[in-house]
Amino acid sequence: MNNTITPLDWNIIEYNKAWQKQEALFQQTIQQKLQNATTSNYLILCEHPHVFTLGKNGSANNLLIGNLQLRSVHAQYVETNRGGDITYHGPGQIVGYPIFDLTNFDMGLKQYIFNMEEAVISTLKRIGIQSERLEGATGVWLDTAYPDKCRKICAIGVRSSHFVTMHGFALNVNTDLNYFSYINPCGFVDKGVTSIQKELGSPYSLEEIKQLLREEFNQSFLGENVEI
Repeated sequence: MNNTITPLDWNIIEYNKAWQKQEALFQQTIQQKLQNATTSNYLILCEHPHVFTLGKNGSANNLLIGNLQLRSVHAQYVETNRGGDITYHGPGQIVGYPIFDLTNFDMGLKQYIFNMEEAVISTLKRIGIQSERLEGATGVWLDTAYPDKCRKICAIGVRSSHFVTMHGFALNVNTDLNYFSYINPCGFVDKGVTSIQKELGSPYSLEEIKQLLREEFNQSFLGENVEI
């Protein structure tokens, strides 16, 4: 088993191009696994230009604008093969794509999502933001005990096959939250969204958050706190 995590930074990349590159690593890992070869684990971090993506079990009705409005806000709409409903990706948001062979970590999909959420929660804690899980929903949330204040800071949607994962999480750092008004985020009509910038009152370094995420993924999946 190989439980080391290889970091990759794709910087700013168009969504469909990132999807194609993910798919190539995903299929390569599956083929290696089927051949009983050693598999690698990749933590990919990037940003996307404005795009709304719909999960395979989501409803297109949760996109609240049409093609003309999409063009006017310079956004794409993409139907994907991940889980979850609709979400937004754009500048100032860190999108993470862990392509992990879960056999290397001796865990199933439910534990994987828990550990991914834990890595984000720990990252936010290190910069002074208290976050948590919301029962019955994936992702990372704030003020879950107060329904009128509950808001999401990180969305999660994954795909897995042969216990190999792709897609992942989207953490709002300096994100333009106005774009979420064009959708029912993750299918919710009664929950808000937020960002690190909104919570702290000023923009935050994306590079610093990326480094913290790398460290906390190592901690969450390997029990180590090693800079990578």
